[in-house]
Amino acid sequence: MEKKHYDVVAAVVMNDGKYLCMQRCRSKYMYISEHWEFPGGQVEEGESHHETLVREIKEEMDWDIYVGRKIGTVEHEYEDFTVTLTAYLCKGGDEKFKLLDHLDYQWLSTDELKSLRWTAADEKLIDEFIL
Repeated sequence: MEKKHYDVVAAVVMNDGKYLCMQRCRSKYMYISEHWEFPGGQVEEGESHHETLVREIKEEMDWDIYVGRKIGTVEHEYEDFTVTLTAYLCKGGDEKFKLLDHLDYQWLSTDELKSLRWTAADEKLIDEFIL
């Protein structure tokens, strides 16, 4: 049986040289449950990456972001599904965001990123395009 594939986008939000890292909620998939990720979500039919990021960040964090240049794309095969994860450098809005869909958040420097337990796809993104 072929695994379900998801086209996912991530907002790599930087502020004062630090990256916004979000902790996922519990999930039925233990290999991503409570792991860390860059915020974002699944691209819906007919939606551009830019539109997806603006919508997902608004839904998950009640926050407006400005989507900048594409950083890079990674592919990852999890046990139950596959993802194509494309990341964009983004800037956060003026107001504070809310944790509507995450357990926690941290602002970390490049040197601190590896201290977290990331989802495998986000870890690939960090290794290939950020570090």
